[in-house]
Amino acid sequence: MRIGVDLGGTKIELVALAPDGRELWRRRVATPRGDYQGTVATIVELVAEAERHLGTQARVGVGIPGSISPRTGVIRNANSTCLNDRPLKEDLEARLGREIRLANDANCLAVSEAADGAGAGAQAVFAVILGTGVGGGLVIKGQLLTGANAIAGEWGHSPLPLPDAEDTPLPPCYCGRAGCVETYLSGPGLALDYARRHGGALEAVDIAAGAADDDPGCLDSLQRYERRLARALAVVINLVDPDIIVLGGGLSKIERLYRKVPRLWDAHVFSDHVATRLAPALHGDASGVRGAAWLWPRE
Repeated sequence: MRIGVDLGGTKIELVALAPDGRELWRRRVATPRGDYQGTVATIVELVAEAERHLGTQARVGVGIPGSISPRTGVIRNANSTCLNDRPLKEDLEARLGREIRLANDANCLAVSEAADGAGAGAQAVFAVILGTGVGGGLVIKGQLLTGANAIAGEWGHSPLPLPDAEDTPLPPCYCGRAGCVETYLSGPGLALDYARRHGGALEAVDIAAGAADDDPGCLDSLQRYERRLARALAVVINLVDPDIIVLGGGLSKIERLYRKVPRLWDAHVFSDHVATRLAPALHGDASGVRGAAWLWPRE
């Protein structure tokens, strides 16, 4: 049995999977925001509750909005800042009395979709989270690539390629840089573009809905979003040449992206034909938590 835990800023979700991937049990609770010890305790309690339901001990994987520093062993780059500089993996292992596996949430999305999702059977799967933030993960031949610095796939904090007049001034990013892909392609990034160009405050979901109704301002911002996404993903294709790019996160639900973006990225890919597919996560919002469970792969 495998248990996956998705630790988010507002909720902690747990899923228990059978060896064949069937979902056996699921639970979601609020994250104790800003409370590190409370977060650890909540995860431990959820695992204990799941194992009582299963009647057996399980392997546990945890997805987080950050990563473990290979140098220090503590969490870094987490949007949930109470996790930063904390030995989360060690603390959970001490409380649970066993080894766990822990990975970035975008890596968990990639693992899930490569295992039994939209990328099942593919040689190379690049998974993208387009949500409050922007992240990425890469699975090659069934193996998650983490890299020497444990930042493989951190595509959201690369600069937006080919910025032009409509992309300036470069938006500042919380990471301390400016012009990161995340500042343009996250939900807040799309909302900022609309506010700059057309005034008023609309959330990304409202901009997508307005574009579907042919609202000129919403359509203008969404089309610019598509051009930026195509340029940014073309760099991924040139570098990694994946069989499939899988989108997760709230903006992955915008259906027109899957028609429009592949038509736009052709101009930026160094090939006479682009066979890479763009697809939504097969498991939808559940993909990240399933991927945390699949950090323990099938034997």
